[in-house]
Amino acid sequence: MRDGRRRNSVSGPTWSAAETGRGGLRRVIAWPSRGWPDKTHGADGRLHLSHGPIDLIFDLGGAPEEVAAAEAAAGRAFDGLLEALVAELPLLRSPVGARSPDPEGAVARRMMRAVRPFADRFVTPMAAVAGAVADHMLDAIRAEAGVSRAVINNGGDIAIHLIGAQRYRIGIHDYRQFGRYAGIVEVGASDGIGGVATSGWRGRSHSLGIADAVTVLAATAAGADAAATLIANAVDLPGSPRVTRRPARDLSPDSDLGDRLVTVDVAELSPGEIAVALGAGVVRAQDFVARGLIRAAFLSLQGQARGVGAGFAAAMRIEDDGSKSGGGEDR
Repeated sequence: MRDGRRRNSVSGPTWSAAETGRGGLRRVIAWPSRGWPDKTHGADGRLHLSHGPIDLIFDLGGAPEEVAAAEAAAGRAFDGLLEALVAELPLLRSPVGARSPDPEGAVARRMMRAVRPFADRFVTPMAAVAGAVADHMLDAIRAEAGVSRAVINNGGDIAIHLIGAQRYRIGIHDYRQFGRYAGIVEVGASDGIGGVATSGWRGRSHSLGIADAVTVLAATAAGADAAATLIANAVDLPGSPRVTRRPARDLSPDSDLGDRLVTVDVAELSPGEIAVALGAGVVRAQDFVARGLIRAAFLSLQGQARGVGAGFAAAMRIEDDGSKSGGGEDR
């Protein structure tokens, strides 16, 4: 993210995957298309494309002509993207089922593909919207430009393309300590990880659960996005008086969560309560890993953390200055 980037010895910056990660089944930001797409370059030279709720930052590596071709391809792919999504919002906000029709737009189809494996529980294609947009932009670049690195950050959901021996660091934002990372994900070209996404009740979106953040590593950003949403929903203490909830519709009248209760505050929890809530999320994450839907997940709640997935420890480095506790890996 823009406020979470820093240079390091690994190729590319450290970007926050959670600072504005998704916590529910849609962004809180209104979706109607207004205004015009905005194209700028930041002080660091990176391309920034934004339109309504879509906010993309591109980290591109390669020869100058390759980067220029990639930026041109991104601009073409971005043209009309939001309008196409808005045209299919009724379908995209509807729960996915066996008879759900396929959308028409390219990004909408990615969203539907990403959530269909999770159709055994309540989910709508909006659970994958940010990741699907990032994936779409990445594929547009790869089809037309030979860049050696393309990392597209859409509000904390990140699509990644690396070649050769390149590695990339993505920071997991620590919600309890501004400016710190709860951990660092290192992704390599041969790791099979093409997407990183984060969800939690403290983000800009609604969540049914109480996780501060759930970060997922998967083959695509859309798949990571959907899985992070559902794992974060599972980190919960149903009926606990320590959790304040409100109907989603009261907060966002057009929310696809309808009258479902979403988390608006979580009081300080006991270590036992935290363990129970994280344990529920771990069970769901383990199921997703076993089904081949994700590679790994990092779950955090009030300073406690759990890691799920074979090879998780190699991919994730937890930074500990004495303020963190309760980390671990659950395979």
